[in-house]
Amino acid sequence: MIPWSWAACLVATLVAGTPVTMKVSVTGLFSPDRETDLREVFAGWPEVKLVGVDFDRAEAELAFDADKLLGKAKPADMIARINERVGQLSRNAFGVRAASATPRDKLTRVEIPVAGLDCKACSLGVYEVIAKVEGVEQATVSFKDGRVTALIDPTKTDRAKLAALLKQRGVDVR
Repeated sequence: MIPWSWAACLVATLVAGTPVTMKVSVTGLFSPDRETDLREVFAGWPEVKLVGVDFDRAEAELAFDADKLLGKAKPADMIARINERVGQLSRNAFGVRAASATPRDKLTRVEIPVAGLDCKACSLGVYEVIAKVEGVEQATVSFKDGRVTALIDPTKTDRAKLAALLKQRGVDVR
């Protein structure tokens, strides 16, 4: 297998049948039990194999034949195509984007205590608010612990901005 890079993807599209592996960030992977849900999504898509899931980084490793997946499309469109299909298969509960280029040691971990979350659906709603903020590289939400946790790029956002956004959306921030 060729490890993922734009160059490898380009070569793979020119050499039919060459498997490509790629790491992507996964949106919607906000609690450990969601890994099972993600695996079910990929079980319904035989053209792309879910090689592994790293919940702590909210990343997945995928394997596929780039020629079959892309056809005549550009390699740069690959993540968008995978994201679109994952969204369809999961009813938009999951998505993918390029893996973060920001080194983990440059990210800051923030925790925000919240109240009133009583199910996975509530957690997903809160997660979607946080995960879409520029500078949030990873987020988790636990209704059991009453906590939102995010790894952020402190040059782009901060805890106060995230807490204010949650309050604006009606979340009880402690």
